Amino acid sequence: MISKKKYFITIIVVVFVTAFLTVSLGNVFLVEVGQKVVLPKETYSVLKDMYDKFAKQNSLMEFAKKEFLYEADEEAMLEGALKGTLIALGDPYTQYMTKEEYGALLQDTEGSYEGIGVYITASDDNKIMIVSPIEDTPAEKAGLKTGDKIIKINGTEYSADKIDQAVSIMKGLPGTSVTLTIQRTKENGKHETTDIVVNREKIRIKTIKPSMLEDNIGYIRITTFDMQTAKDFNAAYETLKGQGMKALVIDLRFNPGGIINATVDITDEFLGEGIITYTKTKSGDIEYYKSDKSADDIPIVLLINEGSASASEIMAGAMKDTQRATLIGTKTFGKGIVQRVQGFGSEGEGLKMTVSEYFTPNGVNIHGIGIEPDIVLELNPDATGYGYEFYDMDNQLQKAVEVLDEKLSQ
Repeated sequence: MISKKKYFITIIVVVFVTAFLTVSLGNVFLVEVGQKVVLPKETYSVLKDMYDKFAKQNSLMEFAKKEFLYEADEEAMLEGALKGTLIALGDPYTQYMTKEEYGALLQDTEGSYEGIGVYITASDDNKIMIVSPIEDTPAEKAGLKTGDKIIKINGTEYSADKIDQAVSIMKGLPGTSVTLTIQRTKENGKHETTDIVVNREKIRIKTIKPSMLEDNIGYIRITTFDMQTAKDFNAAYETLKGQGMKALVIDLRFNPGGIINATVDITDEFLGEGIITYTKTKSGDIEYYKSDKSADDIPIVLLINEGSASASEIMAGAMKDTQRATLIGTKTFGKGIVQRVQGFGSEGEGLKMTVSEYFTPNGVNIHGIGIEPDIVLELNPDATGYGYEFYDMDNQLQKAVEVLDEKLSQ
């Protein structure tokens, strides 16, 4: 936790840097007279405003320590002030992270952690919603599904504004378990609430799952985009080409996204020179992510659904706008904003902040909208799974093979 001393030293530094800039830019100097300092009125106003803002918070904390019926932990209040500052922005993807939370996030991007194996996000009603369980993890084995909302963890209620706390509770030593109270919407629109016990394991995320289907059609499923994904995808792709692959299915169903550079590197393999995506900040700064001239012209189908989000939608948007692939499935999740993750302070804390929105090559921002497939096709409701292992019941994958066979026969 952040200490009170560090917190107020930070505030003091901000105040005096502000004052210094004000004085310097105005080409006015402070004048020391005996035990006093004479300064311009404008600088004094800046200092007073800053003091008034933070003095109010300090007074509130002192009042709580004196009057609150229970223990008023000063460090907890200071940490809460930092978290609350970003929560007040109303963006569930923007947050202040403690040292432990920041370390856990960095660990996730590396591809392994200890927990139950589930991707979650904030829902519109401020609940913790499951984007997708990770394949072959305790979450999937326990029956958790996309769209399920986690209401309680071990009997304690957690809302989306406490998503980091919820994550820390769900993670834990392998061999232990956690009880999730799940709210699931049934086909008739009614909600069903049930408790599900999930055992924790060491989660080693395999983001690439390749196979060769009939008629020399390759299949590569991407479960998420982490730091190893592009390298693993290229290795799988080269192996399939060595086995005589003539066309390719890229399966992005239930892929919640991840690192933008990973999806750009993979998409670049199949596009000629052009724009894959671009981001725009609040100030209007634009950053382009481009593909080079080199491109493999193998026929491609992308499988997408409501669990395909963020970095998955970058790939899907680029492939659709350039007509490089046929998209089959259902409309994607609709997350068209980008978060920057960075360290904050000197004790290992971090920030995750929404800093820009991204656009498809044709200039479309899909946030809150999603990407419509070229061929709309719901997964067979009787299917107990999807992917090459469940080919006989995966009608979306069967349709992908049919489309590619037609392309190969032309």
